[in-house]
Amino acid sequence: MEIERKFTLKSLPDNLESYPSHHIEQVYLNYNPVVRARKQDDEYYLTYKGSGMMARDESNLPLNEASYYHLREKADGSVISKRRYLIPLQHPGFKEGFPTPPADYSLTIELDVFMEPFAPLIIAEVEFPTEKEAEAFIPPEWFLEDVTYNPEYHNSTLSTKKF
Repeated sequence: MEIERKFTLKSLPDNLESYPSHHIEQVYLNYNPVVRARKQDDEYYLTYKGSGMMARDESNLPLNEASYYHLREKADGSVISKRRYLIPLQHPGFKEGFPTPPADYSLTIELDVFMEPFAPLIIAEVEFPTEKEAEAFIPPEWFLEDVTYNPEYHNSTLSTKKF
């Protein structure tokens, strides 16, 4: 199960390049259900995503390089290429009434900086262990709009855009 919220940004965090990052390239083979092939650095995956916006089933299977490039040729839509920065979020905020998490509780912001033809799009995703935590989450000040329920910001939808 993947439980995540997505946000646009007011600004980029300082010293972005100091955080660990991955180069991601992905293509879509099907949209309902979503079937995606992804290259992340030197690793390759085939992903199935069930229906849903904030929470949905997700299964990953490993691929080898040859299989990834074979599937890439069969993909529908545009190839999505992005740099994903992994930014720790210590002591995240939660709405009043939500139990205070332990002192060592943290989340990770996955900040995606899209490359052409999608640049200058930048999206921040935060994954959660439970739907209650996702719903109670208060985003940092540098986040702008919550686009979790806007399908225009789903990578599968982005891949269908014509340039």
